Amino acid sequence: MDPEPHRLTIPADAAGRRLDQVLAELLPDLSRSQLKQWILDGRVHLDGEQPVPRTRVAAGQEIAVEGYSSEDGDSAQSSEFDPDVVPEAVEMPLTIAYEDEYLLVINKPAGLVVHPGAGNHTGTLQNGLLAYAPELADVPRSGILHRLDKDTSGLLIVARTLEAHTILAEALEARDIQREYRAVCVGPLTAGGVVDAAIARHQSQRTKMAVTDFGGREAVTHYRVLGRFSHHTYIAVRLDTGRTHQIRVHMAHIRHPIVGDPAYSGRLIVPAGATPVLANALRGFRRQALHAHRLQFLHPVDGHTIELKASLPDDFRVLLAALVANTNEAAIDAAASVAEVARLEALPWPEPLTDPWSESSPESRPARRPARRSARSSSVDED
Repeated sequence: MDPEPHRLTIPADAAGRRLDQVLAELLPDLSRSQLKQWILDGRVHLDGEQPVPRTRVAAGQEIAVEGYSSEDGDSAQSSEFDPDVVPEAVEMPLTIAYEDEYLLVINKPAGLVVHPGAGNHTGTLQNGLLAYAPELADVPRSGILHRLDKDTSGLLIVARTLEAHTILAEALEARDIQREYRAVCVGPLTAGGVVDAAIARHQSQRTKMAVTDFGGREAVTHYRVLGRFSHHTYIAVRLDTGRTHQIRVHMAHIRHPIVGDPAYSGRLIVPAGATPVLANALRGFRRQALHAHRLQFLHPVDGHTIELKASLPDDFRVLLAALVANTNEAAIDAAASVAEVARLEALPWPEPLTDPWSESSPESRPARRPARRSARSSSVDED
């Protein structure tokens, strides 16, 4: 059965404008050109009728968009996904964290694009999945339920059957799939907290997202301090929503961008007094220090709990080791540094009752910027 269309209502201040312009503002995670093509393809209806991109809209009219998933942040519907590209099977090595006849969990390396799209028509994870499991050609988007940015590493769920895809997609929509990340951010955080700030596509740099007061979509990010260094912080992150670049945008918004982030961290600054090892590690880390570390969800068929963790990749460990060595006033040997990195990697998510840096204390909670919604959506907010 086809999923229900994504429904939106035309706000009063959009009356009289073109449909494609208004829709681009209501769905800022998608480009205007992509939405225009969807209108021409008949995937968009206005009060039950099939419009054209230049159709003028009136306040209160209902838009129905077929095939759009509100899980836009890490989803197959992100701006990197091109629905017109038909992926081919391409053999490639895959690291499989879990596998049965209903689903796969892939540990994606940094540098691997998830879906074919502009500039990446082959050599993506989807191409590799089709070679590994050809039956995925019969599952929407080859079973990929959510997306990780090209340079983000870690765990990603793939449904192998239509039944599993439907159940897991509903669980993702209901926020019943727990996804936890590890990251290194710039600056010493004094406390864990929550960032509640709407996100929309950047007005002038269309490949980027930005926090906004108007027209954005709700986005909530929780973070916990796991390790403090002289000029950086090692954190755990969980999401209430899943917007494009959400963690990267939110951490930059509170002025603690992810180390190495080419889009949101600005110019690299090597802190004064950094050891040569740390300086080289920072200069050599050419991607965002962000890793999808843990997944927990119910199996779509038998209902048992699946909990998986992906070890930090080698480049992430090298960065942590350099931070550890730089922070210790006394010289620390390589073995001690490796042991400390292992301890940091093994730390669980700190629960509020035991976490001295949790958002349970008012002073640790950053100011919230409420999402001012310009449309009402019938779908449930996603994970």
